[in-house]
Amino acid sequence: MKAADNPTLARKIQFILEADKLKTITRNTLLTDRSRFENAAEHSWHAALTAVIIFDAAGSNGLNLAHIVRMLLFHDLVEIDAGDTFCYSAEQRQTQMRREKEAAERIFGLLPDQQAEELRRLWREFETRQTPESRFANAIDRLQPLLQAIQTEGKTWRQNRIRKGQVVERMQPVKTALPALWGYVMELIEDAADKGYLIDNE
Repeated sequence: MKAADNPTLARKIQFILEADKLKTITRNTLLTDRSRFENAAEHSWHAALTAVIIFDAAGSNGLNLAHIVRMLLFHDLVEIDAGDTFCYSAEQRQTQMRREKEAAERIFGLLPDQQAEELRRLWREFETRQTPESRFANAIDRLQPLLQAIQTEGKTWRQNRIRKGQVVERMQPVKTALPALWGYVMELIEDAADKGYLIDNE
């Protein structure tokens, strides 16, 4: 059977090939071996893996892990069009939602209509943080690069003169959704400031 003989399959294959482009989107996060910056596909995979591993230890009773993993695997696909937004750049964040919304319409629109709308809803759920699963997914999405930053001695923080207060604010979803880990996160941040990885502005 040829994909062209099955329009639904053809659209799914087109989407799968389009998703491969996420591997070309470079993020502002170094790999832990400091050899290069990670790409967005690597981040999505690593965040999903982190959610699975940490799930039981993070006070996640009653949450749907499969749903969380789906959000983490799909939400960054919009960066194929919108690019990576450096989380500490106020200028980039001003246009982030518009760019990513347009990207979500186009990229998910490659799929058959029902599946396209399902993934748009999943993306919107992640962005709005109105469900327990989306809050958990957002917390993981912020915890994972924090761990990498600590392992690389805050190199990108130091290069961009990031303040301790900025990182604490960025990590607030962890405090809300993963309270069991908040003390650990604050220990990491305090230690990073003590070592000069961050500007201690408090």
